[in-house]
Amino acid sequence: MKAIVQERFGPPDVLRLADIEIPTVGPDDVLVRVRAAGLNPYDWHMLRGDPYVARLGGVGLRRPKALVPGIDAAGTVEMVGTNVRGVRPGDEVLGLCAGALGEYALAAPPDVLVPKPVGLTFEEAAAVPLAAGTALRALRDIAELRAGQRLLVNGAAGGIGTFAVQIATALGAEVTGVCSTRNIELVRSLGAVRTIDYTAEDFLGRPERYDAILDNVGNRPLRRLRHALTSTGTLVVNGGGEPGKVFGAVTNFPRGLALNAVVRQRIRPFIWKPLQADLMTLTALIDDGKLAPVLDRAYSLPDAAEALRHVERGHTRGKVVVTIA
Repeated sequence: MKAIVQERFGPPDVLRLADIEIPTVGPDDVLVRVRAAGLNPYDWHMLRGDPYVARLGGVGLRRPKALVPGIDAAGTVEMVGTNVRGVRPGDEVLGLCAGALGEYALAAPPDVLVPKPVGLTFEEAAAVPLAAGTALRALRDIAELRAGQRLLVNGAAGGIGTFAVQIATALGAEVTGVCSTRNIELVRSLGAVRTIDYTAEDFLGRPERYDAILDNVGNRPLRRLRHALTSTGTLVVNGGGEPGKVFGAVTNFPRGLALNAVVRQRIRPFIWKPLQADLMTLTALIDDGKLAPVLDRAYSLPDAAEALRHVERGHTRGKVVVTIA
């Protein structure tokens, strides 16, 4: 099969298109014929092996443990293991598949797959899992966002941000989205009641106070973000970090936990753990017309390195995907 392979950490230049063996299907595995893969900042972090502290968490110390990168996938079930129930060959699915940047990838365990909404293309479906799952869990479970509360989304036009604005609107919250000039109308169209153009003003310089802030960017100090919260508000720390950093966005995690011990506000560093129930909630919102992926652009598989360069440069408008079939 054709796949993008990575044999060492580094910039997108280390990636190459190669012919490799189709993954072997174990008794608890599902083999997916990948039609499209979604890209996330997570992918370029794994590509470079940074923040460096992440290598201690199983990514690989000197070289990547995974030969084929990518985790967000949409496609058709090709084969299922003998212990697998609930999916069968021919099913159109979306979810988390190790090695999504290849013609075939394994979903293990299989409960990280759900049926693809019929109204989505494979490219749109591949944009959903990580970004939308992160937005859902951050707002519903971590911030405990309720109808009538005020939410600020920093990075409202990005992959997670575009889903967050829509999910918060579906929850009945009043959303303020922070984005650049060119994305103002997009963020409004997704449900934001107010937008702030960060190129024209300091979005934390306003007198408004928010019940929750979802920070997808990590470009402001925690003390300033806290100042924009109500006295009992919640700050969800989700983004930040640059290539080549030892700790990257992880730096804010211990700082946030330390602040929790001394302030009434809640500072919540956050990393999403894939759950089938979350993916089912998201596809239900999509089927109900309350949630829709925003696609920046699609690349072909041979151009996956350029796709990751685009993601790494930042300022994507929604999600970047790779069409594989």
